[in-house]
Amino acid sequence: QVQLVESGGGLVQAGDSLRLSCAGSRRTFRSCYGWFRPAPGKEREFVAAISGTGQTTDYADSVKGRFTISSDNTKNTVYLQMNSLKPEDTSVYYCAATNPFSPLTRSASGYVYWGQGTQVTVSS
Repeated sequence: QVQLVESGGGLVQAGDSLRLSCAGSRRTFRSCYGWFRPAPGKEREFVAAISGTGQTTDYADSVKGRFTISSDNTKNTVYLQMNSLKPEDTSVYYCAATNPFSPLTRSASGYVYWGQGTQVTVSS
């Protein structure tokens, strides 16, 4: 079992930046990590993901060019750098991890470990 704890959320103004962190309770070798947020009609909307090696990343069109996902395996931590934030980015952001050696995926069903979420609020 792996516990994931998100941090770094807060209240900012449009155009500001935030960096979310997702700390794992232990190292999950070659697990992919993703960030999701709730969306109307969906359980969880894909935001960004990074492969187990850290060499491949994927982004939703709505955040591409503004958000950057990265990982530090020495700290068992994944980050989501959020720049040029918009009011529509307001949401709870959840970190998730797959089983080891799973393929990179945008589907929430492919992730087996989930954090409790961190609130991001962007005012206009």
